[in-house]
Amino acid sequence: MADVCLLGTGGMLPLKDRFLTSLYVEFNGKAVLIDCGEGTQVAAAKHGLKLSKIELILFTHCHADHVMGLTGLLLSVGNCSRTEPLDIAAPKSCIPVLEKLVSICGGLPYEVRLHSISEDRPYGFIADTIDPMLTIKTLPLSHRVSCIGYSLILEKKPVFLPEKAKELDIPVEMWKRLHGGETVTLIDGRTIFSESVTGGKRQPLKITYTTDTLPIDEIVGFAESSDLFVCEGMYGVPDKKESMNEKHHMLMQDACNIAKKAGVKRLWLTHYSPAEKEPSAYAEELRQIFPDTVISADGEKITL
Repeated sequence: MADVCLLGTGGMLPLKDRFLTSLYVEFNGKAVLIDCGEGTQVAAAKHGLKLSKIELILFTHCHADHVMGLTGLLLSVGNCSRTEPLDIAAPKSCIPVLEKLVSICGGLPYEVRLHSISEDRPYGFIADTIDPMLTIKTLPLSHRVSCIGYSLILEKKPVFLPEKAKELDIPVEMWKRLHGGETVTLIDGRTIFSESVTGGKRQPLKITYTTDTLPIDEIVGFAESSDLFVCEGMYGVPDKKESMNEKHHMLMQDACNIAKKAGVKRLWLTHYSPAEKEPSAYAEELRQIFPDTVISADGEKITL
């Protein structure tokens, strides 16, 4: 299960009623934060989220509207009495910038561990500080600076079949170990494999986040079958297309077309231009392209 909150939906600069885009995803009491623009810690408090749960911060790129909230957030986390290390991962070129931001926080009561991610090829790692069944994959995007997208993929345990366990006369106290994938040996010497008492492999939970990029074809495969696809849509006016191409951004219609091709379950739009005052005005047109489109507002939430 994952509890998801889009803390803000703005791009470039915060507005009085719109924070900058940042995604908070909680898995069983531990959270991942993607991007951290100005005021992210204020947005988290507004939407009832606990900074103390954040174990990993991921950055897409080092433009100010995605990183300038880091110092305030780290200081706020310190005020939550945190002493355990906090991990931050970002494209390799971002690390010197992030080091400087961390350095101006003063003496934090916990260690900040910075990890660089390849900018020119897809990458993947297990986020075991969150959940050993959580894999994070990256995709190089096409922006004016090095930028990457993220997919958070949580594997699901197979369904435990108690009737099978009873048939095999397996003590109840061993059921949890078998459901967790272990092989056990019974008192009578029999070896029981997890597969003997569980169902087949289940489809993992997948959340994909891409912003600040041209609508490149690679995003389609990267986002394929996502339960939730969070994607930028700077404008909903088609005649902004040439301007967006020049700035390496995409329109809301671009995001909807990607969602349709990728076969995602639902699309949340984000990273609206500050000049785009009413993104919901395009709802009907966008849902004709991809019916399960949400023209997100700050604080958009879902449990998957």
